[in-house]
Parts: sequence; structure tokens; C-alpha cells
Amino acid sequence: MAEAEAEIHACDAAVTLAFSVLGKRWNGMIVSSLGGGPSTFVALRRAVAGISDTVLSDRLAELAQSGLVARTVDAGPPVTVSYALTASGQGLLPILDQLGAWASVNLERRSG
Repeated sequence: MAEAEAEIHACDAAVTLAFSVLGKRWNGMIVSSLGGGPSTFVALRRAVAGISDTVLSDRLAELAQSGLVARTVDAGPPVTVSYALTASGQGLLPILDQLGAWASVNLERRSG
């Protein structure tokens, strides 16, 4: 009994951790955009309509800290910075697709 209860708590903790990253506005869209390959900051800002530069910068730093996104600086000239999904980030893409498909079927759109 105690072992099953420990597994449930471990699962709850893991899901809570996942949603602490993925539940933030824009993070899913950023990961999804990077699913098409490496991108620059400007290209990501265009791909994620409505996000501010400050929020995009913050979210990219969080995703990098979580190990989902890698930041690469090319000294140039000119200096360029690109962002790409890590192996962990790539592994998240099918899960995001499944979650989106589930939400389309099971969650009612609410106009607000």
C-alpha cells in the first residue's frame, strides 16, 4: 500500500513540475515553433504572435534552464543567437500534439 501511495505522489510531483514549465503562457507555442528547427529571437517573436520581447526573453531563459531549449551564440560578425530544442524538448513535441488533440475533442472552447 505504501509503495503504491509513494508512486502516486511521485507522479503527482512530476506532473506538477511539468506544468510549472509548460503551464506558463507562451511556453507551449515556443516549443512548438522550435519543433520546425532552430530559430532566431526575431523569427520566434514573429511565430508567437502577441508575445513581447521581454516575455519571450524570459520564457526562452526558463526553457533553457529546464533543459528543453539550447541557446547558441555565433560570434559572427555579425553576432547571431539561435535557439533550438534539445533532445528533451524534441521528446515533448508528440506529447504537445497529443495534448492539443485531446483538448480539441474534450475541452469546450469558451469565448471570453
